[in-house]
Amino acid sequence: MTSRRAEVQEDTHFRVLRLLHENPERSQRELAEAAGVSVGGVHYVLNALVGKGLVKLGNFSAAADKRRYAYILTPKGIARKAEITRRFLERKLREYEDMKAEIDALQGELASGAGAAPKRPD
Repeated sequence: MTSRRAEVQEDTHFRVLRLLHENPERSQRELAEAAGVSVGGVHYVLNALVGKGLVKLGNFSAAADKRRYAYILTPKGIARKAEITRRFLERKLREYEDMKAEIDALQGELASGAGAAPKRPD
């Protein structure tokens, strides 16, 4: 079983890979905002993805500032994104089923009166 920290890290990698797949020319600031992490966190994730060979850097062709980069998924990155997407979806479906079961149980308690607050003696 994976740790919660590993799941959060994989979720962040998933979100960044997904965002880059949609638009490789997003800035780190835009990625951070869309992924819900800090700019420093996105920088760290991008360096890790580049280091693993999942993302490569390319020049952002339309930018006046040639220091801007495009973050392009490699074939290995596309395969990894598909693998992470599958695990992410499985985990979210399990969470959904658990939450639905808890909601159903609470609704049942309320319907039967078991979830009502105890009456205070006068």
